[in-house]
Amino acid sequence: MEEKKAAILVVDDEERIRNLLKMYLERENYIIHEAGDGEKALQMALDKDYDLILLDLMLPGMSGEEVCAKLRETKATPVIMLTAKGEESNRVQGFEVGTDDYIVKPFSPREVVLRVKALLRRSSTTKFLETETTAKNVIVFPHLMIDHDAHRVRVDQQEVNLTPKEYELLYYLAQNPDKVFSREQLLKDVWNYEFFGDLRTVDTHVKRLREKLNKVSEAAAEMIVTVWGVGYKIEVDSAQ
Repeated sequence: MEEKKAAILVVDDEERIRNLLKMYLERENYIIHEAGDGEKALQMALDKDYDLILLDLMLPGMSGEEVCAKLRETKATPVIMLTAKGEESNRVQGFEVGTDDYIVKPFSPREVVLRVKALLRRSSTTKFLETETTAKNVIVFPHLMIDHDAHRVRVDQQEVNLTPKEYELLYYLAQNPDKVFSREQLLKDVWNYEFFGDLRTVDTHVKRLREKLNKVSEAAAEMIVTVWGVGYKIEVDSAQ
């Protein structure tokens, strides 16, 4: 069976940047769609299930942050934000609205391709297929179940829609309940080489995770415990 080609939406108001990204990404056999403004991008992203979105921050009309925030109300499509703003506050803002990765202009097209490949690998359910039995790929806690093969999280029998990074962070913590992980370690192991950034990235994702879990079960949200001055852990006792 022929492998399905990943569909990527490239959003930038500069045509030359869209053309550059399209050229490099099509070389990798991806299907590329384009949008030059936020309103069109959001409509396209809602109408079609893209595998990934490259989203410029500074867009005419609706900004990239607004597009991402609106998209996150209904979809967990992986998003890489492109922007000329490199300040720390802008990176944190991007992650707060649900961005999975962040690339500052001017960028190397090859770096973008590497980031795209890394994020697609992480968001693909096939990445998580393993040779062990299915039982080994399901983590069950009171109020919370993670089916790693299906890349699915259920809270009190209700499925919770997470972005790839939110899922990875939760799964990483859940594999070692009651073990405390520092922010530095989480950045290194969960974000890997695809993000070089500040520690507040972890805090932002933990906050978003708790909010999503809390909408279904306060007990599930409280399982993600902050160990002040150290980092975070999944505490099973708190879910009893």
